[in-house]
Amino acid sequence: MKATRSILALAAAIALLGLAPAAIPTAAAQAVVGGQSAAEAGRLAWYGNKFAGRRTASGERFDPNALTMAHKTLPFGTRVKVTNLDNERSVVVRVNDRGPTQPDRVGDVSHAAAKRLGMLRAGVVDARLEVVDR
Repeated sequence: MKATRSILALAAAIALLGLAPAAIPTAAAQAVVGGQSAAEAGRLAWYGNKFAGRRTASGERFDPNALTMAHKTLPFGTRVKVTNLDNERSVVVRVNDRGPTQPDRVGDVSHAAAKRLGMLRAGVVDARLEVVDR
């Protein structure tokens, strides 16, 4: 929680100085290191079986049993550590799709990732995203 507060404080300071990148969703906070996103916090949802087999934005077919996520801007293949801030459970996922379409969300994870995060019942949770590997 302390790290999340630090990220939020940094994002607020950047915004006050007028330096906040336009790509940062208003409901999220993002720390920027050398122009690259280091961490991001905001609302996270999951999507499941009804999308199974459909093509993702990366061209691969969506597999609800794979540890994947949709993100608005991170390059396909980027590995991201996602932490559910309600219970501190984490999982590393791979970006393979674009989204979410809701402006207040930072990402959508697969059913398998949501299960590991303990968020199936809640559907939407507060989460922290940290880039592990690009």
